Amino acid sequence: MSKKPCIVIALGGNAISKPGLRGTITEQIYSTNESMVHVAELVANGYERILITHGNGPQVGSAILRSEIASKYTYPLPMDICVADTQGGMGYMIQQVLLNCLRERGIKKPVATIITQTYVDAHDNAFDNPSKPVGMFYNEKEAQELMAGRHWVLKEDAGRGWRRVVPSPKPIDIQEKETIKVLFEKGHIVIAGGGGGIPVALNRYNKYYGIEAVIDKDRSTALIANEVGAEILLIMTGVEFAYIGYGGPNQRALTGMTAQEIEMHLENGEFADGSMKPKIEACLTFLEHGGKEAIITSIPKCLAALRGKTGTHIKP
Repeated sequence: MSKKPCIVIALGGNAISKPGLRGTITEQIYSTNESMVHVAELVANGYERILITHGNGPQVGSAILRSEIASKYTYPLPMDICVADTQGGMGYMIQQVLLNCLRERGIKKPVATIITQTYVDAHDNAFDNPSKPVGMFYNEKEAQELMAGRHWVLKEDAGRGWRRVVPSPKPIDIQEKETIKVLFEKGHIVIAGGGGGIPVALNRYNKYYGIEAVIDKDRSTALIANEVGAEILLIMTGVEFAYIGYGGPNQRALTGMTAQEIEMHLENGEFADGSMKPKIEACLTFLEHGGKEAIITSIPKCLAALRGKTGTHIKP
């Protein structure tokens, strides 16, 4: 049997918090189990070197809101701490559920969560234009009240409602990359870069400090994937393919694409800013820096996609 390629999996938000649900811990565990069943199947089919990243938009939004509500009674939590807290809590949940899924298949394999800091430039232009959605969806009336009452910036998100947006600076480096790489090379399943990583920058004293921002998960995933030398970037999301003309009469699924072809569709504005666009950009970054293949597909179809039977496949 030929050796399977090493892969980095980017879990979309619907892997843990599904739209339309309240998002309780019980619901998140149930949704996580539905996702990890498929990751465990990858391991059972010979994919032994796997790294998992995940989003945390709903969770960090709830953590921020929880902190604000409780601020009269206890100290408030800045956004970087909220990102760190959700990294730990969600990593714990993912690794516990995945370990159970592996044990059910008779597979003994170590799984570890690494609390990950992502270095950004404190002068990034993103701080002048908040764009990263976090937290719950609101209707227009609720959004107007929040913008007036809490001075939040809210924008409409792909027709799904209004959502708070915060700065999303470009990830430059992963602080824990050496630790992540060592575990990955030893065959541990590593969960890292949760929520894009905790944004940190350097001050004038050359000391790291936390930044009030959220880093795009897909972009930091591409950075991590290149750092560990992954061959495949597998973006698992809510749709089986990336599409052009999405939602229109001429909608078409993209299957086998070159980086040049997909970049042409990107330049033509085919991919939504808060949805597929950052995923496509992450794929291109990964391929540009040595990755062999990027795949976009739905969670249940991940094994079929790795076998070339479905999904959007992008190669250099």
